[in-house]
Amino acid sequence: MAKLIVNDIEIELIKKDIKNIHLSVHPPNGRVRISVPKKMDDEAIRLFVISKLSWIKKQRSKFEKQERQPEREFVSGESHYFLGKRYLLNVIYTNKEKQGVKICNNTYMDLFVKEGSTREQRQKVLKEWYRQELKSLIPPLIEKWEPIIEVHVKSWGVKSMKTKWGSCNINAGRIWVNLELAKKNPACLEYIIVHEMVHLLERLHNKHFISYMDKFLPNWRSIKAELNGLIFE
Repeated sequence: MAKLIVNDIEIELIKKDIKNIHLSVHPPNGRVRISVPKKMDDEAIRLFVISKLSWIKKQRSKFEKQERQPEREFVSGESHYFLGKRYLLNVIYTNKEKQGVKICNNTYMDLFVKEGSTREQRQKVLKEWYRQELKSLIPPLIEKWEPIIEVHVKSWGVKSMKTKWGSCNINAGRIWVNLELAKKNPACLEYIIVHEMVHLLERLHNKHFISYMDKFLPNWRSIKAELNGLIFE
């Protein structure tokens, strides 16, 4: 992967068999990546990046502000997200063994925990709830798309990933989904499921892969933009 420096901003440069320029800024530290057609010369790439510098700086500024936000304490009044919707956390202490989360009035996220619980314990309860909810959403999506894509997912799992929304072990027929997708719009989860399943047809992100994605999920680019950045046609 090549590197491009523009106005002291380091940019990951990828040349591949595509028609459009794809520019994105990634959390958590504002990493910038640009994918361009193979025949595009370096000066044209540099000029394009310069024309988008204000957008790049705006996106990076958002991530910097997020990093300065106080660390979540998992206490009442905090904002937390589930399936793309914002909820106010409402911590409720209980003496019962079973702890968990319940969505209330489409506004509150009730977190049931034991009296005297630590921040880490409250976080663990919420995280486990996210995991179980996500696990309930994945099987119907796989069942929906297996006959359409004509592949078979042998196994799947959910785990925390810092740099990917999903991954695929092609040889094992296994896909992994990022736990953070429980907080995103459901369309984002479906896009990642389809993306990883298409890898069972095509290992690389080449023109064949893109052709499959266009065939199965024509609006995948807009969903990807919502997750990762902005695509310039």
